[in-house]
Amino acid sequence: MLDRLAGAGASAERRVAGLGGWRRLAVATAAGSVASLAMPPVSAAPILLATVPVLVWLVVHARTRLGAFAAGWAFGFGYFVFGLYWISFALTVDIARWWWMMPVAIAGLPAGLAIFTGLAALAARAVRLGRLATAPALAAAWAVSEWLRGHVLTGFPWNLPGYALSEWLWIAQANAVVGIYGMTALVLLAAVLPALWADPAGRWARGPLVASLAVLIGFTALAGAGWSRLDAAGPEAPTHDGILLRLVQSNISQADKWDPAQFTDHLNRHLEMSRIADPPSPTHVIWAETAVPFLVERQSQVRLAIGSVVPPGGLALVGAPRLGFAGEPAGDRFRNSLHVLTPEGEILDTYDKFHLVPFGEYVPAFIHRLIGLTGVAATGPGFVAGPGPRTLDLPGLPPVSPLICYEAIFPGNVHAAGERPDWLLNITNDAWYGETAGPYQHLTIARTRAIEEGLPLVRVASTGISAVIDPYGRFIASLGLGYRGIIDIELPEALDELTVYSRFGDRGFWLIVVAITALITVFRWADQDRPQKQS
Repeated sequence: MLDRLAGAGASAERRVAGLGGWRRLAVATAAGSVASLAMPPVSAAPILLATVPVLVWLVVHARTRLGAFAAGWAFGFGYFVFGLYWISFALTVDIARWWWMMPVAIAGLPAGLAIFTGLAALAARAVRLGRLATAPALAAAWAVSEWLRGHVLTGFPWNLPGYALSEWLWIAQANAVVGIYGMTALVLLAAVLPALWADPAGRWARGPLVASLAVLIGFTALAGAGWSRLDAAGPEAPTHDGILLRLVQSNISQADKWDPAQFTDHLNRHLEMSRIADPPSPTHVIWAETAVPFLVERQSQVRLAIGSVVPPGGLALVGAPRLGFAGEPAGDRFRNSLHVLTPEGEILDTYDKFHLVPFGEYVPAFIHRLIGLTGVAATGPGFVAGPGPRTLDLPGLPPVSPLICYEAIFPGNVHAAGERPDWLLNITNDAWYGETAGPYQHLTIARTRAIEEGLPLVRVASTGISAVIDPYGRFIASLGLGYRGIIDIELPEALDELTVYSRFGDRGFWLIVVAITALITVFRWADQDRPQKQS
């Protein structure tokens, strides 16, 4: 039985190796498409063990460097088309205006992101390491390319392979040590090795099997350490005395959100939901990103209305657009902001989103000047970015770092340097994406920031998924996608000690890459195959 399995593996590799032309690209695209099922909401992580080996075989047996790049690009294209399909739903909100952008959202963005996977495949093939060593070389190059994807051109680290294990909470605790990029490197190493279990003659390959066993033991150790960490934490995270937050999920569709005829109704809905008097009464009220359709800073009646639902001695934290004033950068331009209001309707503090969504909230200036293109969620040249992450010190609350929507996807950049908060507040408007995979993926990504930093995360989403997550990534409360409702919840406390990741950032990731590089050397020595003809 075992010999037949090895023979089947070798046969599958030969069939993949024998593919040419468009068939190679079709198989690579199909493998990448299926690999996207490892991401939320499906979270079928083991599927990577069956799909990534296909890419390994395509790279190992590529006749040219261009062939290797093409295989990597096609795999990435399939992965991103099916993993990010939901982005196109934002265009349907105003389809008469944005119909021509649908091909860009569905295929153009995945085609661009797939370049990173293609470059990883090219790097693994270009150094001519031989069959065995090419697999870990691909894992190392791919991990580095994912890090680059999160940083180049402002970065877009969405659906990193490491998120495949985020629903496995015991293992996900390792994010507190190596971060999501480190988890990505480990996942990719585990996923490439099955490609080598059988040698070309159909025999089991001892070296790759031993390496896979070592990786399995490593993940088992991580799960054990994670279980021990959660067990030591106890079933419930401690909470701050005297703080009861009310999270308001209004469930207003994006199609209705910016209809001026409904602005007053939308505001009234938030006010009514904030007034609900189920005991105990909340001390602070939080609304989602751009929950207020008015310019709060310029309309005193709106401020007074919001202040009327603020508990005595409490605060309202509300998302709203705002216009800049004279003396501010870019003058009279819109910002995507979080206002902090008192019961008297006074704006106590304001945070401006600093990491804006490209082509959503802004368009690069030269493109706007050249063709007049505006952002999907903006007018003219778009929103103005804030100065950067901030920790707000507010009366009656522990220090908090706000993250507006997209800002939660960037590991290591969720609070100001040297100003560690006691909690993270992620307000977002995922209504753009309807009931697709996007909001589930966004929630998982934000949850990972809580584990990395050892900080509780409060997430208020206009249409869901709102949630309160403790510093270990455990859900304390949540409100599902497409529901209207409130969550009254005590604020969890942060961990007393900094996590390893919060101290050292991505250094753990780079150490893992170095370790994989060492494995490349070992496999290079062990590779008994004759060097394949290179061209």
